Amino acid sequence: MTRPGYAQLQDVILDPDFPELDLALRRGRHVDRDDVAWYALLGDAQDHLEAFYRRYGCELVHKTDGYFYLLPTGDKLSRRQLAIGDMLVGQALALLYLHPSTIERGGLHTTEELIAQLATVMGSDALIRAFNPKRRRYDERVAQKTVRSRVGESVRRLASLGFVEMMEADQLRLRPALLRFAEPVRGLSEPAEALARLVAQGEIALEDEGAVPADAAADDDDGDGEREPAGSDDGDALPDDDRGDGDAP
Repeated sequence: MTRPGYAQLQDVILDPDFPELDLALRRGRHVDRDDVAWYALLGDAQDHLEAFYRRYGCELVHKTDGYFYLLPTGDKLSRRQLAIGDMLVGQALALLYLHPSTIERGGLHTTEELIAQLATVMGSDALIRAFNPKRRRYDERVAQKTVRSRVGESVRRLASLGFVEMMEADQLRLRPALLRFAEPVRGLSEPAEALARLVAQGEIALEDEGAVPADAAADDDDGDGEREPAGSDDGDALPDDDRGDGDAP
């Protein structure tokens, strides 16, 4: 629905909130109801913006869970896969989000609880190997420190994409966009258990409509790199914010 103030696309573009919102979407940011002004703008101008972004090979997606994001559908904006570590952390956060206690806690969990979730699902040895991929032998104390560091880096990247919000005292506020990591198992009778099995088996994937930008999906210096998502083609990527060729709107 388009409100009277947005009678045409030009009215949307002239909104003082639009430039920052537009840049955030191009960089892979998910916008939910907690982004009050942005979410309202997208809802009110959705018809105009869907046509606007379609011209540049992107779809403005609005999920019923309560968030928007841009999905590249053409080749005008390049796409990048999330690093394996980011995918693991994202799916572990999705498991926490699906836990009944999360509602009671106002969506808050700690980084320690996130690491414990990863260790429970994957096993401590597999978790250490996932975040220390080049090391055949390792000192357990050093390896655990590396895991904590890598998990922290992944959380920061996911926070920049709107999946989670970093709070004080090592707390994380989980956001609705994390449900993208649960899409492969949505509709099953026990989605949390099914997602846990996927993580444990290494079948890390965003939904078929997934996406994350090249600047957010930064290269990993230790080689854990990027992985094609299980059961999909290259749709699980987000727009590259490198728009030097002038193709961006």
